[in-house]
Amino acid sequence: MVDRWCDEERGLILVTGASGEGKSTTLASMAQTIARRRLVNIVSIEDPIEFVHTQGQNLVNQREIGTDARDFASALKNALRQDADVIIVGEMRDTDTIQTAITAAETGHLVIATMRTNDAPTSIGRIIDAFPKEGQQFVAAQLAWSLLGVVCQYLLPQRDKTALVLASELMIVNSGIEACIRDRRLSQIPGLIQIGHPDGMHTVDDSLIELLLDDRINLMDAMAHARDPNFVKEEFQKALKSQRKGWFSGIFRK
Repeated sequence: MVDRWCDEERGLILVTGASGEGKSTTLASMAQTIARRRLVNIVSIEDPIEFVHTQGQNLVNQREIGTDARDFASALKNALRQDADVIIVGEMRDTDTIQTAITAAETGHLVIATMRTNDAPTSIGRIIDAFPKEGQQFVAAQLAWSLLGVVCQYLLPQRDKTALVLASELMIVNSGIEACIRDRRLSQIPGLIQIGHPDGMHTVDDSLIELLLDDRINLMDAMAHARDPNFVKEEFQKALKSQRKGWFSGIFRK
């Protein structure tokens, strides 16, 4: 699904996770994918620049905070004046940056941004809570209309400790999630992600169970990253007993 988002012409995509969870790598990969597929003007705002993009048929303008721009908010506003088609924001840190990013997504730009949040509902709540109470309902409505989805990343040690393994939570905004965002019923979102497998969604707990069944991570690490550790443990043990590994592994490989 993240790959398909690269073909979108407008909207907001959030890549979230704690520091060191690979968000910058995902942003760089999406930028390169877009540059290969489409003739677009891409502006990437970073702090610092970690990956230098090759210039093909597209213009990839990389701006570094502190060198090329004062802060994310001012760099984002300048990107809008440059007629950018795709805007990549290294991190949404403040209210001004968040508001400009949402406005850009509403007005026909594809905006891909990161946040240091651990799951999709928290990411949405962080955005809404960044604004004064009297403006939160309006922002929630803006976000419900402009947000395409959220991918949350978690890097766990591989079972043999030789590498890191990516677990993820993927939320795609459908009509049900859009209504929850607009009405600020964020506590209902995990349940909608859980039943959203036909649309390509999965929770972090689903992802962890998949990795456990593939014997790529250990149970202790999985439970440390789970939203519901007991659920992960019980479902993993249940799946092992009933040997339903094929059913779980088929969920995410679509």
